[in-house]
Amino acid sequence: AEVLEQSLSELKFEEAQARILHTGVGAINESDVLLADASDAVIIGFSVGIEERVAAGASEKGVQIRNYRVIYELMDEVKRALEGLLPPEKQEVPTGRCQVRQTFRLSRIGTVAGCVVVQGQVQRSNRLRVIREGRVIHDGQIESLKRFKDDVQEVREGFECGIKAANFDDIQEGDTLEAYRVEEVPRSLTSAGGRS
Repeated sequence: AEVLEQSLSELKFEEAQARILHTGVGAINESDVLLADASDAVIIGFSVGIEERVAAGASEKGVQIRNYRVIYELMDEVKRALEGLLPPEKQEVPTGRCQVRQTFRLSRIGTVAGCVVVQGQVQRSNRLRVIREGRVIHDGQIESLKRFKDDVQEVREGFECGIKAANFDDIQEGDTLEAYRVEEVPRSLTSAGGRS
């Protein structure tokens, strides 16, 4: 029990850590289940037994009981559980680039950029960055994506399209439009700052 408590207490990271509420020797019992239920905790056993009525009571209360025979498996699973508590990182994934060839000002809509996709593809769900003379002048959502007069979900490299940026009407001929999506990537504890 002391070795397990020490090993678990070493799992301290900047954004998540294991907190031990109680340790004991012997089979997992009803008071362990009550404590775990009241604390929204998980019961971790190491080479111990669980009486059938205790397991049934834990199941009824929604308390997880994890029993291990190898300490490395226990440590790995606790680490993975802590990683699940970390908020995911957001990563930008570029999908395409467009060159603005012409602009159209429509009274009820605003400025629509007549573009050609010069790299990758543009999807209606993408975010859009407007670049002028090497500087980002706008970053936001795509309001509409058209091929001729049809609304489309995607336009591939080499094709022309019309793009309306949401809440932005200052697109000019010669601007570059970068399309990208934002993905959430699960984080590991090593990227959260390591052991402290």
